[in-house]
Amino acid sequence: MKFQGDFMKKCIIIGGGPAGLTAGYELLKKSDEYEVVILEASDVLGGISRTVKHNGNRMDIGGHRFFSKDKNVTDFWAGMMPTQGAPSVDDKILGREKPLVKGGPDPETEDRVMLIRRRISRIYYLNKFFDYPISMKPQTFINMGLPRTVKAGFSYLKSTVSKKEETSLENFYINRFGKVLYSMFFEGYTEKLWGRHPSEISADWGAQRVKGLSILAVIKDVLSKLVPNKNRKVETSLIEEFVYPKYGPGQLWETVGDEFTKMGGKILYGYKVTDIDISGGRVNSVTCENGEKLEGDVFISSMPVKDLIAGMGADVPSAPAEIAKGLPYRDFVTVGLLLNKLNLKNETDIKTLGNIVPDCWIYVQDVGVKLGRIQIFNNWSPYLVNDPQNTVWIGLEYFCAEGDDFWNMSDDECVDFAVKELKSMGVIDADAKVLDSHREKVQKAYPAYFDTYDRIDELVDYLNTFGNLYCVGRNGQHRYNNMDHSMVTSFEAVSNILSGKKTKENIWSVNTEAEYHEENSDENKN
Repeated sequence: MKFQGDFMKKCIIIGGGPAGLTAGYELLKKSDEYEVVILEASDVLGGISRTVKHNGNRMDIGGHRFFSKDKNVTDFWAGMMPTQGAPSVDDKILGREKPLVKGGPDPETEDRVMLIRRRISRIYYLNKFFDYPISMKPQTFINMGLPRTVKAGFSYLKSTVSKKEETSLENFYINRFGKVLYSMFFEGYTEKLWGRHPSEISADWGAQRVKGLSILAVIKDVLSKLVPNKNRKVETSLIEEFVYPKYGPGQLWETVGDEFTKMGGKILYGYKVTDIDISGGRVNSVTCENGEKLEGDVFISSMPVKDLIAGMGADVPSAPAEIAKGLPYRDFVTVGLLLNKLNLKNETDIKTLGNIVPDCWIYVQDVGVKLGRIQIFNNWSPYLVNDPQNTVWIGLEYFCAEGDDFWNMSDDECVDFAVKELKSMGVIDADAKVLDSHREKVQKAYPAYFDTYDRIDELVDYLNTFGNLYCVGRNGQHRYNNMDHSMVTSFEAVSNILSGKKTKENIWSVNTEAEYHEENSDENKN
């Protein structure tokens, strides 16, 4: 066992989100050769996967379903927070049965536990609920009406024989769903999310987020359920169950942080990296906003690649500097509202506390409102809500750009705006009581796929010239990764560091069209 000292190699990790924490933990777990320091710009861990605490209630930023087909990821989660072995409070009250894990923790008495949750997410369109993703159930066609159903059917058939070149996200969706369904369920929502029409967005986003999802995939999934098959593969967007930390995703990453520090790792809060010293194909040191300079042998970066390149200064050649400067992002605002009730009837056969609708997310396709999604925290975990039997704690998700009019609203203005939109949609009625509220802003929440993104490969090639720099995670790679993808980039980076592997192709290939990890089998070991 080595002890910290000058003879140990030093690894500097930029960012205390899922990618950075996974990298730090894995490096200490698998080697005693490194002193590891994580630099976190804020005062909390988890990045966009953090959990915000407000007056006894908790907010999940963006919503995080814990589901992966990568065994390394699921083993990591289970090692940190075992799956429940006894019913949660809502299951007890409602008499719901779950496939509990023998010997697993009781969420009523233990906190370090993953809950088993049912995935219910629907689309709210034309004042009706549609399954998300679109299903082939009779109710779908009833909601659409006969004329739309017929048009959608012929449109889809046309898309199967006349394929468009996938030069844009618009064509990507039309090829899989037909133009009618695209215009109903994808066009407006996508423009809300990105602030650009799908015709202006690269098809790469679709390839990474919904690859394999189509009308045909939905039909295959429906048919496969008719024949029991334990080896049945399922698209991630079609999963029916997921696990979820008792107190939200931030609880998991706080736990990882605790385990990391117990192993000898160091986390420095309020350390925003602003300058990166480079020379001779290596990163030598980083300097933080507080003026502190930290040298290292290895650097793992999950900071926005745009900021990483900017921090390298004038030594960066003009082409990668230009590409990085032009990379776009979409920012994000969540408005938490504590309500006495929703004006939405639970017309499903799913039991819920207070008989609220059972959805985790409600996708809002209505282009007449700015609202993108509604989270119902009660359904993610009853422990996120101080009084889940008598109140409804929701999160209203808005996509925007830092500095625009919506971003610059005061907290009160933003809450008033959100409440008015809910009333206009009929989600709450005039006598609904707003018992509490909270607004949370998130910068660079979504790396976007337009502007200079089409030259991202040039930027990757430049970053790969630095032998001791490893870019991981959503923002570190400017890739719209799920949380498990971000973790896998760190698994791969640590593997390369410890094996001496020079190429970084394996790190950058995570969650690409060529190798989409969600499609791999459960036996995939990476």
